[in-house]
Amino acid sequence: MSKQNKNSLSELFGMLFGKHWPVWVGGILLGLLNIILFSIKSPWGASGGITNLGDNLFSLLGMFPGKEVTAVTSSNYGMLVVLIVFGSFAGALFSKEFALRVPPKGEMIKGVIGGALMAVGATVGIGCSIGSFFSGVPALSGGALVFSFAMFAGVIVSLKYLIWEMEKFPKWSTGKSYTFLAAAPEKGRWQIIAGTIVLICVIVIAYTYTDTNPVMSWFIIIATLMGLISQRSRFCIVKSFRDPFMSGESHGTVGVIAGLAVSLIGFTAIKYFSIGDISEVSQRARELTWVFPNFWGKALIGGFIFGLGMTVAGGCAVGTLWRVGEGQIKLWFSLLGLVIFSPVSNKYIVPFVDGILPQSSRFRSYLPDYIGYDGAFLLITLILIVWYVFVKWNERTGKFSAF
Repeated sequence: MSKQNKNSLSELFGMLFGKHWPVWVGGILLGLLNIILFSIKSPWGASGGITNLGDNLFSLLGMFPGKEVTAVTSSNYGMLVVLIVFGSFAGALFSKEFALRVPPKGEMIKGVIGGALMAVGATVGIGCSIGSFFSGVPALSGGALVFSFAMFAGVIVSLKYLIWEMEKFPKWSTGKSYTFLAAAPEKGRWQIIAGTIVLICVIVIAYTYTDTNPVMSWFIIIATLMGLISQRSRFCIVKSFRDPFMSGESHGTVGVIAGLAVSLIGFTAIKYFSIGDISEVSQRARELTWVFPNFWGKALIGGFIFGLGMTVAGGCAVGTLWRVGEGQIKLWFSLLGLVIFSPVSNKYIVPFVDGILPQSSRFRSYLPDYIGYDGAFLLITLILIVWYVFVKWNERTGKFSAF
């Protein structure tokens, strides 16, 4: 390879990993990858894969006997969750940003509590900040809209609590913190080498499925890219809800809006034209993909609890996963809370909630059934425009920042 080509590759590598990407770039790329996932099989989701990890853990421990458990290596969404972490890990290594960051004990406790609340919210509401928001809203689900507004309310309530906690009990989350394996700017070549090894491993894993399960191969590659993109762009849904009311910044929100807008176009086309499944028998099933039986009660309860949890944890579903890959120990505890409490909530809490809610508050609500595809598309577009205008106005005026 010539010196000029080496310099060109070095320049490209520096552009990709020398600094963080704009969040809107990450949002657009994640939206495009989400469309590809849907065209292959079904959209992006995290809570199902996390529950699968929990089911496997409890099965290994001999708990909940009799429950049929799918091995992680055979679960598209179980592998999706694992490979998002791998992708983030690779991105952090290539940018020399990986380090084990150990926060004060109070923050780790809040990580577990936040993860547990997210687990309850996701299982009750049938989806998380990805499945019932980032994918559910473009899927034209009425339940996803309820979940999203309820999740926003949960974020606001939780944010008010955290501000109160910092004022009244600052010692709860202060104390010694530690950092290990951080790379100095001029050193840390081992991280780039480790990142290369991680990507090679991913390619090998994806290749092993090409003959037996090509869909899994695609999920593995796309999940790795999603993890890397999320880490490089700092894509996080709790940030998009929280920051306008704290610092007034709208960058995270604009990135999420961009991803939703891109997904909305692709998802609507896939559903309207039944792309990926053109048989008349399954056309309705294609339309109802990612439209869960959670309207309106389950979405309202689950979304609110999930919003509380992700704010306390400091990371939503995707934010938790890519921060785990980056080495942030608080989010390791958050993921632990998610993994442990998701199966527990499915077994005990979800049946209780289903038992007290009438059937009329937990059914599939598909917006085009009521207002047509044009009306549903325009409704979601209008919500995104209003959201964008509000956060940009608030960024200029600070009217709603820091309450």
